[in-house]
Amino acid sequence: MICFPNAKINLGLNVVSKRPDGYHNIETIFYPIPVKEALEVIPAQADSFHATGIAVDTPPEKNLVFRALHALRKVREVPPLEIHLLKAIPFGAGLGGGSADAAFMLRLVNDCCRLGLTPEELEAIAAPIGADCPFFIRNQPVFATGTGNCFESISLSLKGYHLCLVKPEVAVSTAEAYAQVTPCAPARSLKEIIQLPVDQWKEAMVNDFEASVFPRHPLIEQIKEKLYTKGALYAAMSGSGSSVFGLFAQPTDFKQEPLFKDCFVWEGPFD
Repeated sequence: MICFPNAKINLGLNVVSKRPDGYHNIETIFYPIPVKEALEVIPAQADSFHATGIAVDTPPEKNLVFRALHALRKVREVPPLEIHLLKAIPFGAGLGGGSADAAFMLRLVNDCCRLGLTPEELEAIAAPIGADCPFFIRNQPVFATGTGNCFESISLSLKGYHLCLVKPEVAVSTAEAYAQVTPCAPARSLKEIIQLPVDQWKEAMVNDFEASVFPRHPLIEQIKEKLYTKGALYAAMSGSGSSVFGLFAQPTDFKQEPLFKDCFVWEGPFD
């Protein structure tokens, strides 16, 4: 069986408070996007893992796909599998590519091996693997709070809009992103902001990480500004970076833009 794990973007991100455990409470909107890779499992005599596309720089046993498989085997009997991953979502981009792979692996094996696990059970299995993993089980727009692990369904569709996603060759660590952020409860909830027309989001929605990331990596800020000069209705960094996305009313064709020369660029309509 084969499936196609997709990425996500953060529509706004507020760092609300620091927790006693050292982590932070946030609020954000997770929205799935049609940037996809391919994941296939085949019954086999022994487990194996084959990755193509973007180079995967971790050994198979540490890959989130294998971690998902091992997590399933703690609650159900799962036969040996031959696993093929075509990697197309950039790493270190704030797009949740690894988390998507793990969550889709849980879903795929649950279906392929007829394990009978419910979405709630799959979310519980996904949670220890990575903070974004539970989101990809249902893979629908949500308002996320806590560390990004508490979800509230929302009614939001970007169908009809076009996405331009730009990932420069810049790595931003989570610790670096949090370094200069002062936690603060937002004056206006993202749940309220997303009810506005998309062309009004620019004045109302923020990603708090931009304040700490942009001074250290000016190219990321320049990409955001360029998307606005190209006509984006709304543009922002996704998560803690380093990818930047723009929402457009019309199709785009910016792959020849000089600023994007050495970047990963994806353009297309929302599903």
